[in-house]
Amino acid sequence: MNNKFRKFLIITSLVLILGLVFTACTKPGDGDDKNKTTPLVVGYTPFSGKFSPFFATTGYDMDAAEITQVSLMETDRVGGIIMKSIEGETHEYNGTEYTYKGISDIDISIDETNNITKYTIKIKQGVKFSDGHELDADDVIFCYYVLADSSYTGSSTLYSVPIIGMKNYRANNSLIESVDVEAGKALIPEDEELQQAVIDKVIKPILTDELEWVRSIPDDETLMGYYGKYVEEYPETKDLFAFFYSMDEEYDSSDKEEAQVLADIIAQYGYDYEALGSAYAGDTSYFVGDVENAITPILVERLGEEPEEVPNITGIKKIDQYTIEVTTYGYDAPAIYQIAGISVAPMHYYGDEAQYDYENNKFGFPRGDLSIVESKTSKPMGAGPYVFEKYENNIIYYTANKHYWKGEPKIKNLQFKETEEKDKVTGITTGTIDITDPSGSKDRLNEIKGYNSNNELSGNVITTSLVDNLGYGYIGINAYNVKVGDDPASEASKNLRKGLATVLAAYRELTVDSYYGEAASVINYPISNTSWAAPQKSDADYEVAYSKDVDGDPIYTSSMSAEDRYQAALDACVGFLKAAGFTYDESSKKFTAAPEGAKLDYELIIPAQGGDEHPSYLLVNEAATALEKIGISITINNPTDSNVLWNKLDAMQQEIWVAAWGATIDPDMYQVYHSSNIVGKGGTNSNHYAIDSSDLDNYIMNARKSPDQAYRKLIYKQALDLILDWGVEIPVYQRQNCVIFSSERVDMSTVTPDITTFYGWMREIEKISLK
Repeated sequence: MNNKFRKFLIITSLVLILGLVFTACTKPGDGDDKNKTTPLVVGYTPFSGKFSPFFATTGYDMDAAEITQVSLMETDRVGGIIMKSIEGETHEYNGTEYTYKGISDIDISIDETNNITKYTIKIKQGVKFSDGHELDADDVIFCYYVLADSSYTGSSTLYSVPIIGMKNYRANNSLIESVDVEAGKALIPEDEELQQAVIDKVIKPILTDELEWVRSIPDDETLMGYYGKYVEEYPETKDLFAFFYSMDEEYDSSDKEEAQVLADIIAQYGYDYEALGSAYAGDTSYFVGDVENAITPILVERLGEEPEEVPNITGIKKIDQYTIEVTTYGYDAPAIYQIAGISVAPMHYYGDEAQYDYENNKFGFPRGDLSIVESKTSKPMGAGPYVFEKYENNIIYYTANKHYWKGEPKIKNLQFKETEEKDKVTGITTGTIDITDPSGSKDRLNEIKGYNSNNELSGNVITTSLVDNLGYGYIGINAYNVKVGDDPASEASKNLRKGLATVLAAYRELTVDSYYGEAASVINYPISNTSWAAPQKSDADYEVAYSKDVDGDPIYTSSMSAEDRYQAALDACVGFLKAAGFTYDESSKKFTAAPEGAKLDYELIIPAQGGDEHPSYLLVNEAATALEKIGISITINNPTDSNVLWNKLDAMQQEIWVAAWGATIDPDMYQVYHSSNIVGKGGTNSNHYAIDSSDLDNYIMNARKSPDQAYRKLIYKQALDLILDWGVEIPVYQRQNCVIFSSERVDMSTVTPDITTFYGWMREIEKISLK
């Protein structure tokens, strides 16, 4: 059985919000005249044309929309929330005090007795959209209902936040939230009615659609690029469909009609939606939502009550013209980023004022029909610093918003210009763009230096800003597959993994320097440096990852050469493996036998496209060479097709692998490390490390439930230490994203100081001036 799609939980890169500038011919006059006549042009990767705060999907389209919008919530340079932004709050960063202001004040009230949390959001009066209409609570209510509508198909997941009444409203059924869906799913294996609902509403429709998808492959050039070799092997639709989806490897479809093949494969799955999820998306939980929707009506009917229609979301209330209240079940720390992190789009533009009447449950559009909202997807409008004018010839044109609540931007005209990666640096030097975001590779940084007379990243031609990427590179070890005996949590199992990790960690500096140079740094905890929860070198308990031996003593000294450090790491590995029960021959200085459940050889997959195109390529090869000296073989699998890695991860077959995580603004660890999310346990299937620790689970859940950031940071540090103690993850690098400015045309004294991952240069774009 082969997977058609992949839900890529392992992310290799993220897009930073970057503004790029295109400069027209310079005109005579002072800076103010240039600001009025010369556009600031932004070099961007190509857009998709979905410039909507509701429906934009790519990072670049989101930027194009967001420059016209204002966020309900303000955050600081480390992603911290400004709770009282109307008057402003002052937060210190990098030794400087900065005052942050926004359009709302947020109050959080946790009622532990009733297990509910109330978010009260008060909007600043006098904020206007670019057409002069005042922004108020009705606009926020409108946005919430768009994002909560059952027909909404954008990237927001506000509907997944446990807002009271949200599920009832989306189903238009007053009993939905009275049903225990988890208990219902547990009943499926023994309940024929629920089984049939899953078959009829999930299994049959999905497989029928997939048969048609398979039929379309030969007529789609893009699909043929991926699946052409399979079409050649199975030219008939029914046979190719069976190849993709049959659960029985011995199933022969050659002598059967297409309808019979479809029926047979549907029967193979029965009600096993997890198996279908694995085949369809490499994720056993992929169809959980569909299954819940399929069985919920039955569970509701079994309550024996008559449901009522639901005209509104009871947990979302308009208190007055400038105040909104959102109430959720329980408390979940990341929820505020969904609730208050929305762009406040104008209801009178994206919706229909005639269809808005809050008191009578009318919210600006026909329920279940977002066509009014979708019709404005190509032309955004909001209360942001710039007004969208047009998109033509690969350039988006904007003009300054004279109603912008922070003050009209100094530069009147702004352009986002599509620019190829290879032209970004030269575009700055030739004057075709003023700001852009080239890749932060060692070669690209050297190119930038070459244009400056001082041979530095910032000089007379180009000024460079490097900020940490929202994510990090790592090496993972599967605790189920790399263990001693049957217990992945045993000290022996941990010692085995920590021994391997110690050698791998020793070569991190070498590989980071060779691939990224100044554009990356070694990290020592499995968390992005961008996070407020990341341990800092100044912390009293900060440690270099895998720098202690099996007895807890330091492996390295400050006077050691690189070669001495590599040998010290190898010696420490010997100590760990001896403690794990491996047999060591003192004469040959090699391990000759592994304890039960362990091996002398392990596979490591690195998706370097069959060559050396990966930051950790040098690392894993050097580490493998070193381990071979002590009788431990690391077989490096470097496939040209990265699906080799994803397939093994999805099947829980991988031992050691190399990849990178994408992070979020809140450092919630639930998806990746909670034991319920180990592959095959029915959760998110994102815990590829197979780390199963009740202590870690408690840390994660306690941190999620607390609004106290200092407490959460303390708890997360304990969680990070535990992950390292299990030896399942080696944090490798924190790469940086690069933004470059024309030193000759942009007045750098007006550009946002202390740019960070969470506070890009566009956050204060209204202040930027041309020379």
